[in-house]
Amino acid sequence: MENNNPFPEESAEIRELLRMYRNLREGRPGSFLEEEDFEKLILHFDEQENLKEAFRVAETGLSIFPYSALLYLKKADLLLTDRKYEQALEILDEVELLDASSSELVILKTEAYLALDQQEKAIPLLEDALTRFEGQERIELLFELSDVYDDYEQFDKVFDCLKIILEEDPINEEALYKICFWTDYTGRNEESIRLHNKIIDQFPYTELAWFNLGAAYQGLKLFEKAIDAYLYCVAIDEKFDYAYRNMGDAYIRMRKYREAIEMLEKVVELSPPEDVIFKAIAYCYEKLKQPAQARLYYRKASHLSPDDGQLYYKIACTYIDEGKHANAVKQLRQALKINRKNSDYNMAMGYALMGVEDFQQAMEHFVSVADMRPKSEKGWCGVLDCLAQVQNWKQVGITAEMAYQATGKKPVFLIYQAISGLTTGKVKQGLLLLEEAMQKSPKMVRKLIEINPSLLQYPQVVDFLAKHKRSRKKKS
Repeated sequence: MENNNPFPEESAEIRELLRMYRNLREGRPGSFLEEEDFEKLILHFDEQENLKEAFRVAETGLSIFPYSALLYLKKADLLLTDRKYEQALEILDEVELLDASSSELVILKTEAYLALDQQEKAIPLLEDALTRFEGQERIELLFELSDVYDDYEQFDKVFDCLKIILEEDPINEEALYKICFWTDYTGRNEESIRLHNKIIDQFPYTELAWFNLGAAYQGLKLFEKAIDAYLYCVAIDEKFDYAYRNMGDAYIRMRKYREAIEMLEKVVELSPPEDVIFKAIAYCYEKLKQPAQARLYYRKASHLSPDDGQLYYKIACTYIDEGKHANAVKQLRQALKINRKNSDYNMAMGYALMGVEDFQQAMEHFVSVADMRPKSEKGWCGVLDCLAQVQNWKQVGITAEMAYQATGKKPVFLIYQAISGLTTGKVKQGLLLLEEAMQKSPKMVRKLIEINPSLLQYPQVVDFLAKHKRSRKKKS
């Protein structure tokens, strides 16, 4: 059947009002509209972004109802939309003479003052109005005041407004959503806990109150209490994905990685895929020393964020953990395409290339790190480890001396110099350097064995280490 309705999205009521309005405009007899009818037509044209016609309806209505506060308010609202703030204020002053009891009048005046950057008038206007209104109108004014405080960065007062709303209307959904953010932002977790406990005492099946209670405990690092609150939240609403998300975070902070994975997998079931969730799951598997599982989730994250070099780096690290250095090299090439200057990517690439015995390229990456961060020991250690792998002990000594000076005389480079001396026949010098390193950091003996375990075949080295061990026992 053919549809002859030229306004298919309009309700039958609006179509009838439009017909009557056209008849009225054309002067046909028997056409009469009430104030509320004009209001509905103004809203209709406003929603269609047809301001010109909305103004025309308002003017027509005011010609019939010249003392209508309702229609003047609608006209002022249209003027605000049209950015004619001074004209809107003039209209609103007229409305105040007709009817000062409307909360909408206060809200529109506030918007006009804020648009004119006159917050010194907006805030007192709202604060005064709060003493004159109650119920839902007072709630709306409190929301308006909270937005004004937000605009002018009085954030504690935003929290105060939301707290008052919830004290008067404990299950106001908008306020419950907003106060969670502002609790975290202002750090007023103790107040939030007291407030939400009161709400829960009155309305125990309010899942948002339980969630906010959990978030406040989490803000105080009381993770077990936070999890208890979140569990009540999901008992009421088993699809409350943010509660599972926060439980996952709490379990991670408690180092309960299996429980964290369980919660985060629930988020994956309930929400559209997010790289941040996949990364969190991968991190948990890393901590559980399950590199293959970690890699699976880092890959899922990389499919969502293909330009995030950190994800290719993380995948590479899982391969390095498994000794699959060739696979790691491929991933690190992707990471370095995105950011060649990242020191972590270059360090990992250096060690991955050492794993496939490409020492020349490995050296280039380590040198790059040392150039980027000359005061950090990481890049220098990479260069020295690479030289040690090819047993270029003379160059180890020269480079270790450079690194020692560049990094502010870190004792680890004395160990490299000592190894260089011991392996190139400068045994006395090597032992002196070894002693100096051990005095500065007794744990350096582990580094010595790690770099060149064959030194334990040198009688002088074995005697020195035994003497050092006895000396430490006497001191302890």
